[in-house]
Amino acid sequence: MTHALLVIDVQNDFCPGGALAVAGGDQIVPGINALMADASAVILTQDWHPAGHSSFASSHEGAAPMSLIEMPYGPQVLWPDHCIQGSLGAQFHPDLTVDRADMIIRKGYNPAIDSYSAFFENDHSTPTGLEGYLRTRGITDLTLVGLATDFCVNYSAVDAAKLGFGVTVRTDLCRGIDLDGSMDAARAGMQAAGVTVS
Repeated sequence: MTHALLVIDVQNDFCPGGALAVAGGDQIVPGINALMADASAVILTQDWHPAGHSSFASSHEGAAPMSLIEMPYGPQVLWPDHCIQGSLGAQFHPDLTVDRADMIIRKGYNPAIDSYSAFFENDHSTPTGLEGYLRTRGITDLTLVGLATDFCVNYSAVDAAKLGFGVTVRTDLCRGIDLDGSMDAARAGMQAAGVTVS
């Protein structure tokens, strides 16, 4: 019981037809469900933004989606409005076996700061509480799957490795956005942090 499956943001808005759709995002659901069936622990993360979140381009006059701005905590991509609390887009993909989850971590609910990682908000210091949960359960190793490879999966994997967990990212069960070379950068960054990228 020392291993957990961490399923990152498999939500409607990140799947085809969603507000921030990742190409092929829905294709990974059957494989994730199969992994869940054999996992001793399953944690899901859920992007959970209030309307008007500071990471939305619509919150900055004249700003275009996918542009970059400087926030007090560092550079921030401005996204289309997505995963708004209580919306259909924020719900998990309907085919995902949500009932298999031991825990759901919601992130990005602070209106002033985005949160890619399952472990920390984008200031890299405000914790989500996931580390404490895993430690108290005696979990030492994590397998990560989900959306999107180059953002929330990447940040979660690197933070988990920095915290001392053994981390594997199953890229066959992830899909990415690839914004200005972000996929290659994410892979290199994960490997440099000691993440096994398979």
